[in-house]
Amino acid sequence: MAKSPASDKNANAADKATDNSAAPAPTHQIWLAGLGAMAKAQEQGSKAIEALVNDGLAFQRKSQAEAQQRLHEATERLTHLASDFGQQTTVRVDRLEHLFEDRVAKALQRLGMPTLYDLQALTERVAQLEAQLAQATAAPKTTASTAKPATKSTVQSAAKSKASRTQRKA
Repeated sequence: MAKSPASDKNANAADKATDNSAAPAPTHQIWLAGLGAMAKAQEQGSKAIEALVNDGLAFQRKSQAEAQQRLHEATERLTHLASDFGQQTTVRVDRLEHLFEDRVAKALQRLGMPTLYDLQALTERVAQLEAQLAQATAAPKTTASTAKPATKSTVQSAAKSKASRTQRKA
């Protein structure tokens, strides 16, 4: 029996339909896998989102802690550098100050100006002399106040000795 071309087409279509039911085509498998993933995502969507949020928070905290640690280390390094720089500057200023003082002292010495040490020595010497003068002036006052009142005989003997002295000079 001869087959008609229309019957061949129907037979081929029937064969294809049976092939699809037995083993789906790869594109159809991909489509079904996508639908399955979507169904699972709907079932576990809120759980997955919560897990992702928790993972994101943990990562953010870890990143912030590391950034703070690095900032602290950088701050310590900069503080140390600034301190070293300040000390070096202080040393250099001190050296410059001493150099300036030495040059000024030499110039004043050439001009014959007394130094600070000379002025201090003179001040000490004046204080010593003032103390000696105070002692010398205080000593006669204390002896005069403790002495007995002059009697006639003391006054007469003092007058005689004065007269004898004037006679010797003449």
